[in-house]
Amino acid sequence: MFAGSIASMTVLGAPDIVVLTLSEFADQAHRICRAGELPLIVDADHGYGNALNVMRTVEALENAGVAALTIEDTELPPAYDSSKARRLIPVAEGIGKMRAALEARRDPGLVIMGRTSAAAITGIDEAIVRARAYQEVGVDAIFLAGMKTRDELAAIAAEIDIPIMLGGASAELSDRAFLAAHGVRIALQGHLPFSAGVGAVYETLKALRDGTQPADISHAGSRELMARVLRQDDYGRWTDDYLGDDGATTG
Repeated sequence: MFAGSIASMTVLGAPDIVVLTLSEFADQAHRICRAGELPLIVDADHGYGNALNVMRTVEALENAGVAALTIEDTELPPAYDSSKARRLIPVAEGIGKMRAALEARRDPGLVIMGRTSAAAITGIDEAIVRARAYQEVGVDAIFLAGMKTRDELAAIAAEIDIPIMLGGASAELSDRAFLAAHGVRIALQGHLPFSAGVGAVYETLKALRDGTQPADISHAGSRELMARVLRQDDYGRWTDDYLGDDGATTG
C-alpha cells in the first residue's frame, strides 16, 4: 500500500495536506512498480480535483503500473477551519467521481475502490448511504476509513456485498476472524514501516554523531538484505551475460 501521506513525506518532506501533485505521485508509484513485483495499491486521495481530474488520475496511475487505487469523498485539499473538522463532498459528487474513475479504466484488472470517511465524520447512516451508492455504480471494493466499533462495521457490511478494506481502524477492529467474517479483505495497520524507517535513520545518525562506531549499529540492514533489495544477483548476471566477452561479441 502506497499512501498519499507517505508520498507527501517521501517526495516533498511535507505533511498530508495534499500539496503533492498527481504527476509527482504517479512518478513515485511508477518507480515502486518498476523496482518490485508485488501488486501495489495506491491512495489516490480525491483524484486531484473534480471528476474529470479523477479520469486523468486513473489514466496516470494505470500507466504507472498500479494494481488498485482508492478515490475518496473527503473535501480536499481541506478548507481552512479553525475547528480542524473534516468535511465530505456531496454524495452526488462522490458518485460522479466513482463513475468517472470506472469510465477512465482501460485495464479490466485494475481495481477501483471507493473510499469514504463518513463513519468518522458524519455517522454510520451516512457511511451506509455512500457505501451502497458507490457499490451501485460499480466500484470493485469499499475502503472504510476511521471505523471504530464492531457494530459500525457489521452495519455497513450487512448493506454491501463487495470486498471491504479498512484504514485507520480502532483496536476493537483488530480481530482478523471477525473482520474476515464481515467482508474485510485488507486491514491496514498504519504507517509503522515508514515511521520505523525514519526513526532508525534518526537514531543511527545520532549514534554516529555521539561516537558510536559503525560496526556497533545493531539495526543496520545486513549485507544479504541489502543485496536482495538492490537485486545484485540480477545485475551481476546481466553484467556477465551482456558485458562479458561472450555477450559483448555475440552477433
